[in-house]
Amino acid sequence: MKQNVSAPIPLLDPRDVDFLLYDWLGVEKLCERPEFADHSRETFDAALDLAADIAVKKLSNHFKLADAHEPTIAPDGTAITLPETAEGLRAIAESGLTFAELPADEGGIGLPSTISKAAFAWMQAANVSTTVYAGLTLGNGNVIRSFGTDDQKARFLQPMIEGRFTGTMCLSEPDAGSSLSDISTRAVPRADGTYGITGTKMWITGGDHEMTENIVHLVLAKTPGAPEGVKGISLFIVPKYLVSDDGAVADRNDVALVSLNHKMGNKGTTNCLLALGDGTFPQDGGGATGYLVGTENRGLIQMFQMMNEARIAVGLASSAMGYSAFLQSLEYAKTRIQGRPIGSSGPQVPIIEHPDVRRMLLAQKAYTQGGLALALFCANLVDEAHSAPQQADRDAAADLLDLLTPITKSWPAEWATVACDLAIQIHGGYGYTRDYNVEQLYRDNRLNPIHEGAKAIHGMDLLGRKVPAKGGASFGALLGRIEDTAARAAAAGGDFAEHAADLRAAAARIVAVTTALGTTGDPALSLANATAYLDGVGQVVVAWLWLEQALATLHSDGTADDSAFHRGKRAAARYFFVYELPKAYAHFDLLARLDRTTLDLDTDTL
Repeated sequence: MKQNVSAPIPLLDPRDVDFLLYDWLGVEKLCERPEFADHSRETFDAALDLAADIAVKKLSNHFKLADAHEPTIAPDGTAITLPETAEGLRAIAESGLTFAELPADEGGIGLPSTISKAAFAWMQAANVSTTVYAGLTLGNGNVIRSFGTDDQKARFLQPMIEGRFTGTMCLSEPDAGSSLSDISTRAVPRADGTYGITGTKMWITGGDHEMTENIVHLVLAKTPGAPEGVKGISLFIVPKYLVSDDGAVADRNDVALVSLNHKMGNKGTTNCLLALGDGTFPQDGGGATGYLVGTENRGLIQMFQMMNEARIAVGLASSAMGYSAFLQSLEYAKTRIQGRPIGSSGPQVPIIEHPDVRRMLLAQKAYTQGGLALALFCANLVDEAHSAPQQADRDAAADLLDLLTPITKSWPAEWATVACDLAIQIHGGYGYTRDYNVEQLYRDNRLNPIHEGAKAIHGMDLLGRKVPAKGGASFGALLGRIEDTAARAAAAGGDFAEHAADLRAAAARIVAVTTALGTTGDPALSLANATAYLDGVGQVVVAWLWLEQALATLHSDGTADDSAFHRGKRAAARYFFVYELPKAYAHFDLLARLDRTTLDLDTDTL
């Protein structure tokens, strides 16, 4: 893509985006497949350039403004956002980037997921509070595309593709956050085939606003007589406004905005408590009018498509925001004059000359570029699952994506937030003020370890479900890929061989610890420290991808490219192996002890 992207604040490094996409992942090869035959590097670059242009001109322009002026509620009960937010959302929709992965005959551009997600990263880095409306609309529309009827697609999906409607996901409730088996929202069948939906939904991002003609809510609810727990959950389309047979927006549905949640960050996004069917806008038959998606009692399975897409998006957004914070730190460190080298009585120097500042910058680079690589690698697995010539390869890619999803959501969410924290530290006292952007990036990013499943949920998912799935086949495939990378690195010699040995040793510890945890005979004990397992495995996975990036800096004859950019990649890889990978062993040591400290803790002692 073009190299002259400039913005009021630095966003991403175009050279790094090119490196990840073309030098490492080799996305141009996708154009050889029928699904992407209409594309080329030129069309890929055009999409990336367009996203960067929107990010600079239509999103970064209200990054701080939207933080300072939160949405409000008008007298008629509608949430009101800034005009700039609506303009930014409209620019994304009109660009076609929201549904860029859809085939052209369905209103999309037919882009590979790898390119589409890289484009989204530009916009997330600029202003996640506005971009999230488009991201949720995409996930919502994909669910309707996968499971909805032709009529539902015409009424609700097509207007979202056109940018006229936005979409949400309505899972949590005031008394049921991540514990979806305990939701109390009810859906009662009506004679006309619709359902009357009653209940409340909490933490609904984009749940109300005035920026589009309509908002399409995907709502989890239980029907009368449904099985207990998650097996009795169904999924419903519940629009803010009903849509007539001719596609026109019609009467108001009984979906009412009760209040807006006031958050630490992401203040430019409406986040809502919604009342469904409380009689504010009465409907015939009672409740808010809902349309069943698919069949009853399959709702959570269907919704997992959107949830898993959102989890990858969280990892991508976290990395993008942390990346912007890193670039701002780097820029500041090069220009901020303070202190002298040890033993020097000469003039003060830029703070980048101090080793500890360089340590923090390297850490930020390692976290954010590592997280971005992980998210784009997963996007590339989506393309493999969709277009690989052999069905076996498609299935293997889908299984590996499933295994990596909890890591891709959780690792960047934590460590890119640390990168934002380090950005504040590098800026010193100035970083803790609103005069610079890094304090807002930290606040915006701090949500990501929480939403789309708190971290502990993903630890239990990884260890309890994903690793043993299909007899451990995907887990074995991941270990096989790690070994393939280690073998190539060992053959390259030098630092590469040293990193290969370290990676192999860490992978062996994963195997040993996983085996030990799988043979306790006590599920509670095995999962008591699942978060530590997620942390440890995440460190090894990102180390693997850093070694992959380092290998991509070599020429075909095995010699190293000596440009500053490529030397920087190898330096960041070395940092990760020296400073970060060893942290995995503390987690593995804890897990190997089968420690019961938290499991047996008497809560009265807290």
